Amino acid sequence: MRLLDGAGQFTSPEPGQNRHWIEHLRSADLSVGTYSVPLSGQDDQRPHTEDEVYVVVSGRADLQTADEKVAVGPGSVVFVPAGEEHRFVNLTEPLTVLVVFAPAEGSRPAA
Repeated sequence: MRLLDGAGQFTSPEPGQNRHWIEHLRSADLSVGTYSVPLSGQDDQRPHTEDEVYVVVSGRADLQTADEKVAVGPGSVVFVPAGEEHRFVNLTEPLTVLVVFAPAEGSRPAA
């Protein structure tokens, strides 16, 4: 067992950065981290080669894909399959998201 200290806590990005990512756990089969986007920030991520589960801890925004948009807030849990274009838009509060990748982020080669 391992307690993931600090997981799900907002962390400010470095000056000049739009967002902050910190990884808390990595194994061959999954990785877990916290994604933080301040109200003045921007989610400019690219599609990942791994499946993702987002658990919104705090904040409010829309999660936008090519085909749909869904409002998310504290307690929202969203699955995004590998390769799907997506990003958080229309933030109304700073956003803190616990992210689970399976397998671990970056472990599959880009297509």
